[in-house]
Amino acid sequence: MFQDYFQQYGLIAVFIAVATLVPIGMLVISWAFSLVRIRPKKPNPVKSTVYECGMEPIGPQRWSQFNFRYYKYALLFVVFDVETVFLYPWAIKFHALGLFAFFEMAAFVSILVVAWLYAWRKRALEWE
Repeated sequence: MFQDYFQQYGLIAVFIAVATLVPIGMLVISWAFSLVRIRPKKPNPVKSTVYECGMEPIGPQRWSQFNFRYYKYALLFVVFDVETVFLYPWAIKFHALGLFAFFEMAAFVSILVVAWLYAWRKRALEWE
């Protein structure tokens, strides 16, 4: 029983380990190269500027505020993106999962539709 469990989830553990160790290893190697002077360290004012679409930055170089309206649409995008993450595997295995999974997904989608209709009725989706 434990062998099947580790065989199924062992690849996920290996993936997480590699996804964690590769970036950390790259950062450590870069840091080690800078200590040994293999990696050049030449500070330059151009390297320290904020990248702005390949153009010279205009105005002060600091964090700028953005309109709150964009935040609402970003949250909506995340909500419907997560919905897609849940709907896609269900759609692939629709016939194998049976009727119970259909009703579970129908409840999930209906909750999202009710929330969307509520937001629409409260005019939360209109650009102000």
